[in-house]
Amino acid sequence: MKVEAGRTVAPFWQVPYARVYAVCGRHVEAGLLAQDRDGAGRQRRVMRLTETGRTDLGDWLADTTVVPVGARERGMLKLWFGAEPRLRAPAQVRAHQRTFTEYESLAKLAGEHLAPEHRYALEFGIRYERMMVGL
Repeated sequence: MKVEAGRTVAPFWQVPYARVYAVCGRHVEAGLLAQDRDGAGRQRRVMRLTETGRTDLGDWLADTTVVPVGARERGMLKLWFGAEPRLRAPAQVRAHQRTFTEYESLAKLAGEHLAPEHRYALEFGIRYERMMVGL
């Protein structure tokens, strides 16, 4: 799970690994995931969607309910509690610039090979980071 999350969604969705395993366990119990144990080495669990899980995933993807995004940005919290903006802002901009550069590089390297849904997520990230650095 860690490898797949790091390879796919980690750039835009932080994944606390302990929670991933707990959620997977609940999904197995609910019949949404099936689990096989890899008999070699570390006894890794291999997960796959069940038909019920595939149906629920389709329903979730089709749901158009808008959930407002809550900003949990440490720099904003520090400003609220009195941090000096002239000291804080340059570090924030540099961090967003690094992320923007990473996303742009990814788009150049893999953009045409990405599935449309992955490209849309990457484009969102690029636009967000562009906004954060004022480009």
